[in-house]
Amino acid sequence: MLKEKILNKEAVVGVIGLGYVGLPLAVEKAKAGFKVIGFDIQQKKVDMVNRGENYIGDVVNEDLEQIVKDGMLRATTDFDELKNCDVVAICVPTPLDKYKQPDLTYVVNSTKEVAKRLHKDMLVVLESTTYPGTTEEVMKPILEETGLKCGEDFYLAFSPERVDPGNIRYKTKNTPKVVGGIGEKSTEVAKLLYESVLDAEVFVVSSPKEAEMTKILENTFRIVNIALINEMAIVANKMGINIWEVVNAASTKPFGFMPFYPGPGVGGHCIPIDPFYLTYIARKYNYHTRLIELAGEINDFMPEYVVDRLMKLLNEQKKCMNGAKIVMLGIAYKGDIDDMRESPALKVLGHLERNLADVTVVDPYVSEFRWNGEIIKTAKLTAELIKEADAVIITTAHKHKVDYKLVVDNAKLIFDTKNILKTLGISGENVEVL
Repeated sequence: MLKEKILNKEAVVGVIGLGYVGLPLAVEKAKAGFKVIGFDIQQKKVDMVNRGENYIGDVVNEDLEQIVKDGMLRATTDFDELKNCDVVAICVPTPLDKYKQPDLTYVVNSTKEVAKRLHKDMLVVLESTTYPGTTEEVMKPILEETGLKCGEDFYLAFSPERVDPGNIRYKTKNTPKVVGGIGEKSTEVAKLLYESVLDAEVFVVSSPKEAEMTKILENTFRIVNIALINEMAIVANKMGINIWEVVNAASTKPFGFMPFYPGPGVGGHCIPIDPFYLTYIARKYNYHTRLIELAGEINDFMPEYVVDRLMKLLNEQKKCMNGAKIVMLGIAYKGDIDDMRESPALKVLGHLERNLADVTVVDPYVSEFRWNGEIIKTAKLTAELIKEADAVIITTAHKHKVDYKLVVDNAKLIFDTKNILKTLGISGENVEVL
């Protein structure tokens, strides 16, 4: 039985999607003693894994190299090898289309690949963030087209990923897990699997829908509070109030308050996307999630607001945005990582270029990026570059690899949208904060 295979570490585990979620999960399962097969449609990723070459910041290079060398992890583009797996975790992207509606193409295609090789006593777990009902209403019918019955012949569950790139304290291994299966047997087997891998509590909910909704709630909480503080920042600036001081002062209250900080927008693989899965499915129940949609509007406005603020700061120095040399410091969505998914800095860049600014991007974690169909190489931070610029705008809070003193000592104007200079104890009369 599958339970015995999991307890004895004899189960073969497949992980579909070797990205920011899938690769760390595959590595932890292999380190826990399971033989793991990673599946991906990108040959480059597969080749790198099989060479023990890491491309994900949250994976320790030596860990990947060792488990590959020991034969505990290998990768392939051949989905036919799914038939050799006892457990399959689906960790594929679930993006929004341009209308902010869910695109489940990767989930559906992965589920169909599993269905072709589905066998008795197999556990399938979806980790990709999605709207409540996906596991039961989209995946289950595809898998049951094989004639096998969910809960009897195979097991199906949802367990939302909780990856926070760059988080020093919490990684895949020690982050608590939520599991909801279709029926008691599915939940029991899925819980046992994660307990065999993680050094964290595995919390059980009554069905996949509760588990799916859990992830949506976690990131809706964040998008709404970020929108609140962004709007407060706009109002505070109009009133001549330093919002950063206000947040720090409010944080001294030991109850009833949690600090959130303003910025040039919202980025990452979760916060700008996940809440709109709920917005989408809520329409099925004739309900419009007004607070989520308004929060999205406020956060989407921030890149434009930031550029408008910079334009006014330039005007105060009798300079025009048209033709101004701007150094944009940071293109990643978060400090000290190279992840650019949904980065608000990209939107800031777009607004700067539409206002005919001459923009140079500097990011020590990103050597190049694709922009408007071209590959843009980032520049090296030098005193000469800063001196020649009309303004420097800090759009990512990198704490390392950036010589901020060099920037402050040489810049005519600095617009710090992340308050990173104050955080690092650096000040200057040429610094303006969001």
